[in-house]
Amino acid sequence: MGFADSRVAEAKARSDQSVPVQSGRGDGEDGDNPAPIPVKLVVAGGFGVGKTTLVGAVSEIPPLTTEEEMTVASEGVDDLSGVDRKETTTVALDFGRITISDEVVLYLFGAPGQNRFWPLWNDLALGAVGAVVLVDTRKLQEAFASVDFFERRGIPFVVAVNIFDDGYQYEPEEVRDALVIPPEVPIVICDARDRALCKNALVTLARHAIDRTPSELT
Repeated sequence: MGFADSRVAEAKARSDQSVPVQSGRGDGEDGDNPAPIPVKLVVAGGFGVGKTTLVGAVSEIPPLTTEEEMTVASEGVDDLSGVDRKETTTVALDFGRITISDEVVLYLFGAPGQNRFWPLWNDLALGAVGAVVLVDTRKLQEAFASVDFFERRGIPFVVAVNIFDDGYQYEPEEVRDALVIPPEVPIVICDARDRALCKNALVTLARHAIDRTPSELT
């Protein structure tokens, strides 16, 4: 088992499994029960950090993606360092859904990572209860813009450190110090390909948002 694999296994062991994730609700299952509360969450981060992968891994429905092939037109525009094998990129948003309980359904909106698509972030953030800022430790400096975006708007967020086999595996508190993350902001270890770890990041965010804005979510 490689070092990255051991970190993922450790994160799984630490993740809180007390909140079950149910499968999607079918037609006719509601009966007299009220409709679940829709909660909008944003998955953000730099270019190539794994946002589309995370949404696809955790969504209970086939995710909506706006992936387009990368062409020579992006040369000199997009920074491909660390993601030189990337062949497609999100040009608008990713969308997925995950049912947390009979009362709560999370709607996930993945934001595009390239700087030229950042004007879309304002629209995606409208009505969002919180955000997951996905971090690639190989390009840690790219996380500053995402952190600043949500801090300035007062939107609760958590930092999810995505594990890459060729990246240095920092401890969460090292990431906190490097990005100057306030102590109340949760930092979790994540593998964007792993549904359980992605779910844990989302549940952590939901709890953090409830702690920050209880009057809006209860």
